[in-house]
Formats: sequence, structure tokens, C-alpha cells
Amino acid sequence: LADLREEYVRHQLNIADAATDPMVQFNHWLQEAMNAEVPEPNAFTLSTVDQSGQPFSRVVLLKGLENGKFVFYTNFQSRKGLQLAENPKVALSFLWLELERQVTVLGTAKKQSAASSDAYFAVRPRGSQLGAWTSPQSEEIPNRAFLEERERTYQKKFEGQEVPRPDHWGGYDITPHSVEFWQGRRSRLHDRLLYTQTNEGKWDRRRLAP
Repeated sequence: LADLREEYVRHQLNIADAATDPMVQFNHWLQEAMNAEVPEPNAFTLSTVDQSGQPFSRVVLLKGLENGKFVFYTNFQSRKGLQLAENPKVALSFLWLELERQVTVLGTAKKQSAASSDAYFAVRPRGSQLGAWTSPQSEEIPNRAFLEERERTYQKKFEGQEVPRPDHWGGYDITPHSVEFWQGRRSRLHDRLLYTQTNEGKWDRRRLAP
């Protein structure tokens, strides 16, 4: 492992060329990741903490950028959902290795309105809709057959009708207050550009040492 290393030479990040709004800059980089056919370009690592301060991380999917907020969906009764109910402070990390780029976001999560969650749930594949009912997410289960039996139960229950959104499933809006863009460069002299929100709601930009 000590000998594994890559030299990053693909791009550069200059403060003069970067957008003044981090969400505009993020959109630009996300679009470039999509154009480069990066697998799952909307995947990010979501970090939360429990009551003892123990951090937990998992990969989830970004499903929207709305009014300056990052949007994702999950089971409110899952481990991350329960942790967010106790402490809404989160960290997000996007990694696009093919472009030698990373974005790290610090912010606060808040449940979306029921109407917004309903609207997204309605366009999910039916199998995913049933899955939201089927899985008691993060709870211990005896075996795979337990899940498959629950799935059959809900398939039968909602046969011939639309699957409604369960109350325990929905979206979160994450409002950022810090966004850092990282661009890999040669000799580990990477480019780092940090946006922090001021009390007036504006964004300050500064370059950080790698």
C-alpha cells in the first residue's frame, strides 16, 4: 500500500476562474463528472454522529439541488434518520476520481415537506416504492427470506393500485455553510478552494494550502 500513488495532472482550480457561489461551482463540476461518464456521479458519503459523538458514514445518492440545498431521501427510522433527529449537523463528501476532484460540504439537514417527499416518491420505480415499505432499515433481521416474504406481502397489499409513500420515508434538504473544492495537482501540491457563508448570507472564498 505504501507504494500505491498517482500523479494528478488533469486539471487545475484557480480562484479567479471559480464561481462566486459554491452551488454554481458545484453544478459545473457535477455536470463535468456526468459528461465524463463518471459512474454514479451523484453518489456521496454522508457522515452523521450519534448521541455519544461516534461518527457514522455511508454512501447515498444526491437526488436534487434545490434553492441552494442538497437533497437526498431515506428511511426516517434508519440509523442515519434517528441520528439526524438528534443532531442535524452533517458532512458530505463527493469524490470523482476520474477527474481527480473532491468536494466536501458541511451543513445542516432538515426534513422536506410531505408534499416534496410525495412528489419524488411518486416517480420512483415501483420496486423501489415497495422496498421502502419492505425494509425495516437498520434493524436486525433473521435472514434474506424475511425480507422477501415482506416484499410479497406488500406486493399483494398494493396490487392494482399506486404505492403510497410510507410516513417513515422521505427527503432531507441539506443547507451548506461550508463547501471545499479539491483538485488534485502534481507533487501533491493540490488546489483547495474553500467557500464559507457569512452572517449576511454571502460567500467568502479563500485558497487553502494542500
